[in-house]
Amino acid sequence: MRHKRIRKKIKGTAECPRVSIFRSNKYIYLQLIDDEKRRTLAAVDDRNLKLKNEKKNELSEKIASAFVAGKLLAEMAKKQKLKKIVFDRGGYRYHGRIKAVADGLREGGLEF
Repeated sequence: MRHKRIRKKIKGTAECPRVSIFRSNKYIYLQLIDDEKRRTLAAVDDRNLKLKNEKKNELSEKIASAFVAGKLLAEMAKKQKLKKIVFDRGGYRYHGRIKAVADGLREGGLEF
């Protein structure tokens, strides 16, 4: 229900695509979507990202991989000459991995 309520208000275009987030228990999946043409412009997940963490804490490892995935998506968006995005948190609360993705996107140079 939260996701539907958010999606009513958020639309992505070719100049300002929507960043869609899906969070599973293990991984996080990100997509840049042009809603007008119904196309996925870029996609990133953290299934193949292997990070070395000294603490060996699973939670902080997930947050770190979400940050890196956001930064990687920002680099892909920059290659397509995109600077502005619309952030769709997918109904999830804005903390933890979702906040880490947003921080990675901002550090990569994208504006919300």
